[in-house]
Amino acid sequence: MTSSRLSKGGRIDRSKSIRFTFDGKAHSGHPGDTLASALLGNGITLFGRSFKYHRPRGVFAAGSDEPNALVTVLSGDVREPNVRATELEIFDGLVTQSQNRFPSLEHDFMAINQLAGPLFSAGFYYKTFMGPAIGPLKGTRFWMFCEKFIRRAAGLGKAGTAPDPDRYERMNAFCDVLVVGSGPAGLIAAEAAAATGARVIIAEERPLPGGSLLGSGEMIDGRNPAVWAREKADALAILPNVRFLTRTSVWGYYDGNVLTAVEHVSDHKPNRTKGMPRQRHWVIRAGKVILATGAFERPIVFPGNDCPGVMLADAVRRYAVEYGVAAGNNVTLFTNNDGAYDAARTLSIAGVNVIAIIDVRSDVSGTCRDIASVAGAELLLGHAVTATHAGKTLSSISVQHFNAETGRVSGAPREIKTDCLGVSGGWSPAIHLASQAGGKPEWDEDLQAFLPPEPNQNWVMTGSAAGYMDTISVMSDAATKGSAKSRLILPPVEAPMLDSSPAPVFEIEPAVKSQKAFVDFQHDVTADDIRLAYREGFHSVEHLKRYTTLGMATDQGKTSNVPGLAIMADVRGISIPEAGTTRFRPPFTPVSLGTLAGERYGDLRPHRLTPMHDWHLANDAKTYEAGLWHRPMIYSSHGETIEQAYIREARAVRESVGIVDVSTLGKIDIQGPDAAQLLDRVYTNMFSTLPVGKARYGLMLREDGIAFDDGTTWRLGETQFLMTTTTANAGPVMQHLEYYLDCIWPELRVHLTSVTDVWAGSAISGPKSRAVLESCVTGTKVDNDTLPFMGIVHGKIAGVPAMICRLSFSGELAYEVYCGAGYGTQVWEALLAAGKSFDIIPYGLEALGTLRIEKGHVTGAEIDGRTTAHDLHLDWMLSKKKPYIGSAMINREGLKDENRLSLVGLISLDNQSINGGSHIVTDPNPREPADSFGHVTAACYSPALGKYIALALVKHGTSMIGNRAFATDLLRDKHGAVEIVSHHMFDPEGSRMHG
Repeated sequence: MTSSRLSKGGRIDRSKSIRFTFDGKAHSGHPGDTLASALLGNGITLFGRSFKYHRPRGVFAAGSDEPNALVTVLSGDVREPNVRATELEIFDGLVTQSQNRFPSLEHDFMAINQLAGPLFSAGFYYKTFMGPAIGPLKGTRFWMFCEKFIRRAAGLGKAGTAPDPDRYERMNAFCDVLVVGSGPAGLIAAEAAAATGARVIIAEERPLPGGSLLGSGEMIDGRNPAVWAREKADALAILPNVRFLTRTSVWGYYDGNVLTAVEHVSDHKPNRTKGMPRQRHWVIRAGKVILATGAFERPIVFPGNDCPGVMLADAVRRYAVEYGVAAGNNVTLFTNNDGAYDAARTLSIAGVNVIAIIDVRSDVSGTCRDIASVAGAELLLGHAVTATHAGKTLSSISVQHFNAETGRVSGAPREIKTDCLGVSGGWSPAIHLASQAGGKPEWDEDLQAFLPPEPNQNWVMTGSAAGYMDTISVMSDAATKGSAKSRLILPPVEAPMLDSSPAPVFEIEPAVKSQKAFVDFQHDVTADDIRLAYREGFHSVEHLKRYTTLGMATDQGKTSNVPGLAIMADVRGISIPEAGTTRFRPPFTPVSLGTLAGERYGDLRPHRLTPMHDWHLANDAKTYEAGLWHRPMIYSSHGETIEQAYIREARAVRESVGIVDVSTLGKIDIQGPDAAQLLDRVYTNMFSTLPVGKARYGLMLREDGIAFDDGTTWRLGETQFLMTTTTANAGPVMQHLEYYLDCIWPELRVHLTSVTDVWAGSAISGPKSRAVLESCVTGTKVDNDTLPFMGIVHGKIAGVPAMICRLSFSGELAYEVYCGAGYGTQVWEALLAAGKSFDIIPYGLEALGTLRIEKGHVTGAEIDGRTTAHDLHLDWMLSKKKPYIGSAMINREGLKDENRLSLVGLISLDNQSINGGSHIVTDPNPREPADSFGHVTAACYSPALGKYIALALVKHGTSMIGNRAFATDLLRDKHGAVEIVSHHMFDPEGSRMHG
């Protein structure tokens, strides 16, 4: 194989040069080159070594289906292994390295593995090291001895250990139509969808739109197809309802038409501007998905088919037409379909010398014969390649007569001198995303390939991905699937009439085979490995995949899947559809861990943001994590300390009115004829008697009688309730309910839906809160008669439908206002505007905590998995009229012991703050305090009382009220006198809340 740069052609910019290195040697290319095309243009044909046998391997494909040309990209101390050279755009200063070789690519010591071929056959790791008794190495001891050497040799690339300095972003997007791919099908489908006014996102994994048109020799509307594609894409990109994402690979398809994608923002740039991310991870929620993902050319399996110089025929064409690179001086094509003839025609026009076309079929159309004649290529019909001759690159091939009906070769081999062999075994539609979406792919006898399954979500597949292999049919299908009302006028296409249906030939088996025939190049799976798997009982395609590792490499079987299945079907004596196919899983192409993590670093938990989060940040909120949520702690003003800020906020609520974001509360929609019965069973108090339009505070226990969670549940209809939970317990409560419905009470007719993210919540509290609502709520009154305590009304705020419930966590007159999450900020700002004349302020969690401590309301600090309803003075909520979860255990002797810790309040006697977690002791000596008889659960400064206060759990509880003690924190050297008081430290009668 002697690759070289053609004197003209390609979409590269020949006026500029780019310097890069490969294995320490300097090379040059041009803007628009990939690493693969640039190396080929520099005459480099050896790209790497194979996985098991360390055989020399060259570039095989030209896109995401490349199995061989994987390299490591170096940037200082940072290493990124297993990057496809076919997708890596070169830039000045790019440093790359070949993989899986020692000490060098040319001279790899591990190539000795080829001499031990039988030892590395399918399943060798299950059999070879699992039982031989060699001296003391009996049983698994031999494996333990060998394991460290195997692990050292395993793998393709070497992962780096240096921290990744790059920045990554995450994006969420919503659209009416997502089009995956921007070839002729994608562009036409997007145009049809956009014409209806739909919001359209187009995702294209390559730098330029056009797909197959970029390397096509056709004419569209009298123009070069690449030019037509660029103009069509430019026209779409300027539309206000279209977002065009290039260098963006959609890698996952999930339920609910949720798709994930990676945008390579600056991988191709030598210098990134400050703040620019390297990659951006997209989560796209689409109303409709149009999969225009194209098709992958697949190889034919024959002896010696893996040596450098053997490539896919379409890849040979693409390197010539797109990059101006001849993959060889004398190119030969080997095919079972007409696609190779189109490649020959295009190659000939580009100036590449095609010396022969070898076709397994005994007859071809006149169009094919004419193409071969014009290209000056010898046409060998009824022949097949049976061997290759190469050192580290191809020098010649052996050809013999072949009978496509019997699958047998005959006659003496003929040697043809060639340095590049382009192979075309037909086309496999890229159904990976459709397979991920669910459903069983369907076999197409004409294409000898699997087509996408019947959709089980709102998606369609179009173009060659749906089995249409000529441009005219592709565009017509795409126009219809883009919009049923499409009135697009499709452009005329000038192209030779060729048949895309291949002969059902997947493998060439000569009578005497001296070379390995590879099916999966990346994992070194041979045709003999598949037959061995059959002999050893692994007949199922899923077992075949796992036993041989066929299709399990990073290329996801894009080129190997169908040939491998065909060989297994043949040895089983059944058809390919009877053998079936494996299901493809995410990711479609490899995704870096940095991309998945996004902006976050050193934290594996997800970030959750409320709908008003951006408003909080823009208005000086200081946030911290509460569970998984980021919530405002305070709204800082003029250099205030945290304490000063929360005291100011809490005082404003007590004196006038404040607003707090409560969107994070867990919200569960409970519907069904037995919904009220379920609530009676899970809550300690009665809910079946709750009138429609009212809410009730409820307490849940665990089965052992320990308090689990509290919250309010609103009755929205006879059979519909909205349950709210604490922020931290939203998930556990949902799991709790689902467990009992699924496993304990399956007869109950109830449906649960988590709607936490559906509702935005704002709580307004304070003496002026009703006045604020009266000034902005329409469609309902909010006076005391219309909206009494725990009442619910429906109205509008700023034109947005809202649900309002009068309840209080602060002890003040207060209301919770819920609206659709998408309108959260709009309603929040409307409430602030309405409260401006009342000096309304937003307040954060610190002030919220202060207000609840003053009132003695419990949260997770007190409901800590050890306390009971009695401990928390919530025994008034324990119904005696019905059983409920935990009711059988609440009166156990140990749970009513007088020595149990129960809830009280504390007031500092020395005007010093009280630390949370401090122990309660009787000894005034700070150095040697007596035994602890309780601990502080929450503490603050109370602006209402003008003192430092706290809630605590102490022995003997209410009997201790009026006594003095000390709160001690030895770790922080704090020891202060306190008075034990009722936990209701402010407005114990509740007159302010009911006013």
